[in-house]
Amino acid sequence: MSHTLIIAEMSANHCGNLDLAKQIIAKAKECGADAVKLQTYTADTITIDCKNEYFKVAGGTLWDDKYLYDLYKEAYTPWEWQKKLKDYAESIGLELFSTPFDNSAVDFLESIGVGRYKIASFEAVDYNLVKYAASKQKPMIISTGICSLEEMQEAVDACKSVGNDDITLLKCTSSYPAPLESMNLLTIPDMIQKFGPQGVEIGLSDHSMHVETVVAAVALGATIVEKHFTLDRALGGADAAFSLNPEEFKATVEAVRSTEKVLGAVDYSVNEKNRKFARSLFVCEDIKEGEKFTAKNIRSIRPGHGLHPKYYDSVIGKTARRDLERGTPLKLEDKG
Repeated sequence: MSHTLIIAEMSANHCGNLDLAKQIIAKAKECGADAVKLQTYTADTITIDCKNEYFKVAGGTLWDDKYLYDLYKEAYTPWEWQKKLKDYAESIGLELFSTPFDNSAVDFLESIGVGRYKIASFEAVDYNLVKYAASKQKPMIISTGICSLEEMQEAVDACKSVGNDDITLLKCTSSYPAPLESMNLLTIPDMIQKFGPQGVEIGLSDHSMHVETVVAAVALGATIVEKHFTLDRALGGADAAFSLNPEEFKATVEAVRSTEKVLGAVDYSVNEKNRKFARSLFVCEDIKEGEKFTAKNIRSIRPGHGLHPKYYDSVIGKTARRDLERGTPLKLEDKG
């Protein structure tokens, strides 16, 4: 049975409070997450402080009318927290890693010893950043929410160009929250078909508020699932509106683990204990030696102690080699 890596994305849900960040980590562990993920940037490493129209959020998002610099200044996770949070997570048996948004963030995350890197959808087209993170030779997880198929391949090629073959692409719908009809999870097996031969795993970065999405994704072959996580959406935070609370996240984890169990493995073995209740050929009337087998005295019935029903046509019309009592399972040696 495979084990899907389940990631709780903290993002900005700490609301600028270190104690709250630790509580989120503790609750993520309690809910069954395998890892918790941070984001490593500052407003200055991800954008510039500019108030013209290009830097103002619009288009019906949760953040409309905010300027990018102000949004990221509010939402970022202080870098001085991140080693403390990593140590705390590891002390309770939880992996912590992060999404770097520029090379300086990669350098910082290397200095605190993270075990893998996640590249966000909107950074996945920055192949120099992808290549720099991949050059650290740690597992690479790349969201593909705004990537064309060609750009997905180019991100994979960027990793491979520096000798890193440990790559997982995440199917992602960059809507916040993502409606169910926008998920198009049948893309997952198609991605497996296209990228699997290159040694690339496929997962799901899920911004929906539903558990069905991860169940379907795992059933379709996803090996990683990621959901945003908060203690309580009422606490606020830039990403709270599309983050799961503990009860929802725990239900998600349980659904994934149940899905893994029912998927199991390829198995064509037969339950011999129950096999005896299958149909087989039985003598249904007393038959004398030399008497012909007919549709009346030989039938396919339960239980399964007699000949396989596939022999029925080859038995009918043959003669009995011995006296057979009603209720006797028919054997091959009984026919003449």
